[in-house]
Amino acid sequence: MTPSSARAAQRRRRVVAGLLALLVASGAGAPDGAVAVVPASVEPSVAAWVWPASPFRLDRPFVAPPHDYGPGHRGLDLTPLGGDGLVAPAAGIVAFAGQVAGRGILTIDHGDGLVTTLEPIDTAMTAGTPVGRGDPVGTLSLGGHAEPGALHFGVRLHGEYINPLVLLGGVPRAVLLPCC
Repeated sequence: MTPSSARAAQRRRRVVAGLLALLVASGAGAPDGAVAVVPASVEPSVAAWVWPASPFRLDRPFVAPPHDYGPGHRGLDLTPLGGDGLVAPAAGIVAFAGQVAGRGILTIDHGDGLVTTLEPIDTAMTAGTPVGRGDPVGTLSLGGHAEPGALHFGVRLHGEYINPLVLLGGVPRAVLLPCC
């Protein structure tokens, strides 16, 4: 195994362990026979997550890529139905706010390896600004890969994209099927 493939395997193991912990902490449960230890630092952040827009329509779901550089959709695309105001999905610190490739981006570091990105967004926030769960952070803008009027909501855990539904209680319980 090469050093880079060993690092990738280690990252995948950390992400799987983190996802199991998040599933258990969110009440979704662990697969039968799986043992997951939920770090105390994960529980408060899981319980404290809200949708960045409400009400909304889910336009495009998360699609995990088959490998690090494979195709997929690393987030959710939401169309807000109650105006264009956006809120912080959880408490944290603004890590980045600005333009990237002509579209507004807001990145919030929530601690414990969790980072969210909202785009496209018009915001007056600046890096280093603390935000609370549900605090207004900006308004929906135009640009990016999402359809006009849609928000892309991405979440990373220790640098790896995860399904935001894990943090919002929308992932059904995993069920292991019998083998052979």
